[in-house]
Amino acid sequence: MESLSGVRVAILVENGFERVEMTEPRKALDQAGAKTQIVSPRPEKVRGWEFTEWGDEFPVDVPLDRADARDFDALLQPGGVLSPDTLRMNPAAVAFEKSFFDAGKPVAAICHGPWMVIETGAARGRRIAAWPSLKTDLRNAGAQWMDEEVVVDGNLVSSRNPRWRRVALPPRAPADSRAIHQLAGLVIVPGIVRRRWRPLRVPRAAGNDRCDRARCARSAS
Repeated sequence: MESLSGVRVAILVENGFERVEMTEPRKALDQAGAKTQIVSPRPEKVRGWEFTEWGDEFPVDVPLDRADARDFDALLQPGGVLSPDTLRMNPAAVAFEKSFFDAGKPVAAICHGPWMVIETGAARGRRIAAWPSLKTDLRNAGAQWMDEEVVVDGNLVSSRNPRWRRVALPPRAPADSRAIHQLAGLVIVPGIVRRRWRPLRVPRAAGNDRCDRARCARSAS
């Protein structure tokens, strides 16, 4: 497994983030040696969403009002409907995420997470994978919505939803883009990383690849 020792990753969430889109990537990053910290407008605990109902609470490592993007090397933006929808209306959260794009640091956005990419102004000109209900929003923001499991565009890694079957990483990633492709393997395909950027294959997840209708009931999707 590729080492991410010393890499500091912020996980930006609000109440209602999809639990699996935070815990699984975080576990993979931690196992690779990265230091992950939950950043949230919530001062102490933030509550996840478990497919169709409220899930567990998680301790907030760094309250948003004390967070500084310069203290981190990369950003993970989990989806779920409620979390990114709430965050994009929070100027401090938008400014925090924008700082990563301005600095060219790796950002990973899953499912509804690209709502925040749009709000930062970083979507224009990019190819972005996201949940289909974001297609019009992304196009209006000047991005190209991609109906794909994973898309890597510059410093942005995006994924349509948390069920993936196959991800192909470049056979020879340039040195200056090594970090983002490393995060692509860790964040978008939880727990699986291959050295030398060989094609990565992931068995089909059990169940249906489509979002459970009840899971998205609180959204406009």
